[in-house]
Amino acid sequence: MSYRSLAADRVYKATTDDLQPERKNSVGTVFKKAFGSLSSSPRRRLSEPLMQGVPVIGSGNVNTPLRKMPTSVISEEASLLSSMRSDTMEEVELTGVRPSLPAVRTFTRSNTGVEEVYVDTDNGPVCVAVQGDRSRPPILTYHDLGLNYITSFQTFFNYSGMRNLTSNFCIYHVNAPGQEEGAPPLPDNYVYPTMDELANQLDNVLKYFDLKSVVGLGVGTGGNILARFAFKQPLKIEALVLVNVVSTSAGWIEYGYQKLNARYLKSKGMTQGVLDYLMWYHFGKGTEMRNHDLARVYREYFVHSVHPGNLAAFIDSYVRRTDLGISRSTPTSESSSAGRRPSMTTTLQMPIINVCGALSPHQEDTVTLNSKLDPTKSSWMKISECSMVLEEVPHKMCEVLRLFLQGLGYAVRLGRPPLTVSRSAEVILKSIKQSDSKDSVRSSPWPFRITENPLTA
Repeated sequence: MSYRSLAADRVYKATTDDLQPERKNSVGTVFKKAFGSLSSSPRRRLSEPLMQGVPVIGSGNVNTPLRKMPTSVISEEASLLSSMRSDTMEEVELTGVRPSLPAVRTFTRSNTGVEEVYVDTDNGPVCVAVQGDRSRPPILTYHDLGLNYITSFQTFFNYSGMRNLTSNFCIYHVNAPGQEEGAPPLPDNYVYPTMDELANQLDNVLKYFDLKSVVGLGVGTGGNILARFAFKQPLKIEALVLVNVVSTSAGWIEYGYQKLNARYLKSKGMTQGVLDYLMWYHFGKGTEMRNHDLARVYREYFVHSVHPGNLAAFIDSYVRRTDLGISRSTPTSESSSAGRRPSMTTTLQMPIINVCGALSPHQEDTVTLNSKLDPTKSSWMKISECSMVLEEVPHKMCEVLRLFLQGLGYAVRLGRPPLTVSRSAEVILKSIKQSDSKDSVRSSPWPFRITENPLTA
């Protein structure tokens, strides 16, 4: 390839004179300078051509420059940039949004449909809160240590899934002496009832409201009291739902902690040590990390709403408890040889569901209780990721209670579509209603009782 001299015709002399300094540089150097200006001036890309004056490669003439961008295109880009909206940060700030904290939950007598009645017993009056129509089948509840019927059952029975169920039953909430909301201090000469005497008070409650049998729902200490009453009066407890219940007597470690707590409550009130023990007793370990809001509510309640002297008396009674005295009977030689089922008279005879939280410190105690119950009439259930079952997972416990009551023969309708039956089934139901059976499942011709009839013609 040979170069043609441009000196003769001088066609591009004016252009090549401008590029004389650039001839000493290579083509790569020219591109480096061009792209360097691109990175240093990003807005220049849209307003002016960066490659102006750079020789074209591959055209056979290294001195041929690029065409300039037309002026009309430059003005069009400038007008386009000026018309684009550029909002400032002050204009897009959410100045109208204000942070709000959730309402602080408190335990109050917010349910106007609850009637509190004081029932006289051999050990003084007992506060019973009645919720629902008294003509409905009864459910009797008993609260745990350091609580009352509001703090133990208000959240559970006010849960949306439980409202239809509570409309089919009448709930009787029993409070231990001096543990109800706003209870006055117990007299100095008052001798607090033992656990067996607290169980005997339930007999006075049933007689006062003319109840033949009830379904018991007890949590912790209240479940222990209900189990004692059921063992002594098996015909008056139709079924039991026990949550985190201990059936044995107190060990040395528990006895020491509880006696120390009772002493501090009587002398100094609610101390930090007593508060920490109550939180561990109800929630187990890791309460603050698992459910901070719920833990804060109960801490506030224990500090500001619990009467220390009354709670100390209740703790003294609970720590001096005796064993329930129930056990599975071992098969005798005669019964095993004859092929008969061994007798179970030394344990509870009614259907029982034994529930515990997977994070509860009383899980092993519920296993011990389950080993003493009749396996054909009892079920043990562990609910994961909770300790205070009724508070932390009310939706799960609601389903458990519904299925348990339906297993007892109660036709409870909870949002289910109505059923259709044949003519023969209507005749059977009519004969059952006209029977002279008492208000008990065991005395009925069939184990069948309707609280709200879902059957349509």
